[in-house]
Amino acid sequence: MNPEKLFSLFFLLTLIAFGLSNSIFIVREWEVVLKLRLGEIVDDQYEPGLHFMVPVIDSIKKFDGRIQTLDSRPERFLTIEKKDVIVDSYAKWRIANPSQFYRSTGGDLGRTARLLSERINTSLRNEFGKRTIQEVVSEDRLELMQELTKAIDQQVAELGIKIVDVRVKKIDLPPEVSGSVYERMRAERERVARDLRAQGSEAAERIRADADRQRTVILANAYKRSQEIRGEGDAKAAKIYADAYGKNPEFYSFYRSLNAYRTAFSSDDKGNLMVLQPDSAFFRYFQSGQALPVAQLPPMAQGAPEPAVHEQTPSTE
Repeated sequence: MNPEKLFSLFFLLTLIAFGLSNSIFIVREWEVVLKLRLGEIVDDQYEPGLHFMVPVIDSIKKFDGRIQTLDSRPERFLTIEKKDVIVDSYAKWRIANPSQFYRSTGGDLGRTARLLSERINTSLRNEFGKRTIQEVVSEDRLELMQELTKAIDQQVAELGIKIVDVRVKKIDLPPEVSGSVYERMRAERERVARDLRAQGSEAAERIRADADRQRTVILANAYKRSQEIRGEGDAKAAKIYADAYGKNPEFYSFYRSLNAYRTAFSSDDKGNLMVLQPDSAFFRYFQSGQALPVAQLPPMAQGAPEPAVHEQTPSTE
């Protein structure tokens, strides 16, 4: 083959390969693609795969269609009480409208981050300006995040961006006010603790008073019942003694006299001393050989089954 023809064929094949390589582009799963023809957007709806374009006339702009993270630096906001709080937040976003995104930002991610940060800070300032510090710290975070996400998503729609989520990582107080706030919180907790202790002491006093009352009632009822039982027993004993005396008064008098002598003369305490006159009625049984009448017996022989002997402490003289 003629070398000139071979060179021409090679040049033609090279030109065809160059044209094909510049007219074919690949869209990956995580990409969003714009086709521009002479600088004007002509298409932004491309599925993942192989696509064609006109070389030189058409150009392709590719952007990452995955969820992006914007981690903002901490900002200071005012609450409804005119108190400063330092808020550290981040946002999750993705490109929803490639054409609008390119027109608004030129596809520059740095510019996109600045515009998005401004709108996020504006929404945070508005939301925190509606709440007190107490509400900001203790309120349901999920509700606050949902309101923030909705408000920011409406503001960034003009950028062709969709806000997936907005989260507040940390809320701090400025150093110059954190000390006083912590002191107020500590004082409030101490007040609550004092109230709870006072309520506990009051409840304890009520419980003790009720227990003492119940104890007094129980003891009084027990004493009343014991006295009733003792009275019933004494009545039965007196009846038994009266019945026994009524059957044989002479024998009963003799028996009680013997018990009185036994009690008086068999005492184990040798330090006791009984002082009686020789002609006392107590010794009349020894003198006459007759039992003493019950009325003349000492008290120890007239009443209880186990009477006590009246004793006199011996003199030291």
